[in-house]
Amino acid sequence: MVNEAKPDLATVVRLPPVNVSTGENELDSARVEARKHLEFHDWVLSIKGEYLGYDAEGIVYIFLFEIEPGRPDVPEWIWVIVGDVPPTYIPADDTRTPFEALDGYIGALEDWVEAARHGKSVAKLIPVNVDANPANAEMLASRLKFLDEKILPLIPH
Repeated sequence: MVNEAKPDLATVVRLPPVNVSTGENELDSARVEARKHLEFHDWVLSIKGEYLGYDAEGIVYIFLFEIEPGRPDVPEWIWVIVGDVPPTYIPADDTRTPFEALDGYIGALEDWVEAARHGKSVAKLIPVNVDANPANAEMLASRLKFLDEKILPLIPH
């Protein structure tokens, strides 16, 4: 197992079991999307716990999952970010809070935007489910600017 620091659980809210609705349709849909994104990877044997780190309704959702890793190099805690942005996961070994997760996400996607703007390879960057071209880079850049200026300051850190 990798040596990891546990995320700050005081910054998240434990979600009810997956078969129990939170009562909020958009949050439930985002949760399903986050679970599917995580379960797609063969290094996830099971999900042991689910937490909501932050919810900017319809814009971005930050979830924290405790998993049973399928490989020794995979941490037990994974952030998953979904919403009106490219979905991704971020290992929680160096990101302890939802603020740190979103800040790291923005930074990683800014690297993708710069590479896509200049026609460089994005193969070793955070995966984004659109073609790496200048038009898509500009659309993503505007979303990232909004997240950085309007959403990130709202998250306690």
